[in-house]
Amino acid sequence: MLEFNKNETNKIVKAFKENKILAFPTDTVYGVGVRMGIDNLKRLKQIKNRMETKPIPVMCANVKQIEQIACVNENIKKIIQNFLPGALTLVLPAKDLPEEFTNGLSTIAIRIPDEPFLLKVIEALETPLFVTSANQSGSHTSLTYEDAKKQLPDLDGIVYGTCKELEASTILDCINMKILRKGPISMEDIQNVLK
Repeated sequence: MLEFNKNETNKIVKAFKENKILAFPTDTVYGVGVRMGIDNLKRLKQIKNRMETKPIPVMCANVKQIEQIACVNENIKKIIQNFLPGALTLVLPAKDLPEEFTNGLSTIAIRIPDEPFLLKVIEALETPLFVTSANQSGSHTSLTYEDAKKQLPDLDGIVYGTCKELEASTILDCINMKILRKGPISMEDIQNVLK
């Protein structure tokens, strides 16, 4: 298994360009990700033992990347300006993407992480990453390097580091404006921004 430090941005970018699946610390919990691609997505689901029918969220580096894959209105822009980068995942109407990317759904879940090394990596790649929690599907969330490595022994590589929040992000359904998973950001926080 390849091992990296957070400051080895070029090496991490190279590994992602070679379609390697890597685990890494985020601003919430340990994540596992791969460059967007149908075969990459299939492999990521296999490594996690994740149901084929369950879509995998995407991490972007900026609003421009979000707008390439999802529809963003003025309210969503306000939410992005106020909470991202941060612990908020937005479920947005997907643009014309391969069916495999969204499991046939009309939506895609996206977040911009508040983790400088990860933003640098995604910017350098010039493409979003499929990212989900670094654990076996249905198992406890990995908060450490050791746990991610233990739960996902088939990874291509891992980035050493610590997570900030140690709590998964809030998931907001931006179509029906409701919280799908509670996290650090509340519905009240979001409504205050939209007033």
